[in-house]
Amino acid sequence: MAIKKILFVCTGNTCRSPLASAILKDKADFVEVRSAGIHAALNMPASDGTKAVLKERNLSTDHASQPLSKELLRWADLVLTMTAAHKQSIIAMFPDEKHDHVYTLKEFVDPDAKEIDIADPFGGSIDVYRQTADEIEKYIDEVIRKIEEKGMEGRRRERNLIV
Repeated sequence: MAIKKILFVCTGNTCRSPLASAILKDKADFVEVRSAGIHAALNMPASDGTKAVLKERNLSTDHASQPLSKELLRWADLVLTMTAAHKQSIIAMFPDEKHDHVYTLKEFVDPDAKEIDIADPFGGSIDVYRQTADEIEKYIDEVIRKIEEKGMEGRRRERNLIV
């Protein structure tokens, strides 16, 4: 199955998942991207640190938080969480839903990764937010590479079937 819809999940949907969403939207126009939070309030703006880092990168700072829902989980072809605890929360919150498309961002990129959490910058300095954005961007670049590789493999298979 092609990955066309990606959902990023963190805790409050004001720091990490909005950063990830804005970065991926800027780099990959071939996917739809949304974000949500395990414990998010509805319609909260991104944190000041997130907005500042996004502004520095000339990325959209337009964001309104939303709690994770069954509908969002079903909407996504791929759900990327910021921590293993977020992934476990999704499984616990929605036990009757499929979970084979839910990964931490790091484990999707590297299934053998020993450290799979991206630390929450909430309350940290602007430098902490920059470091978090840099870390997220590094993994998003790999997500894009993996999706593009899968797409190329699919096109090669189609071509081979036609010949």
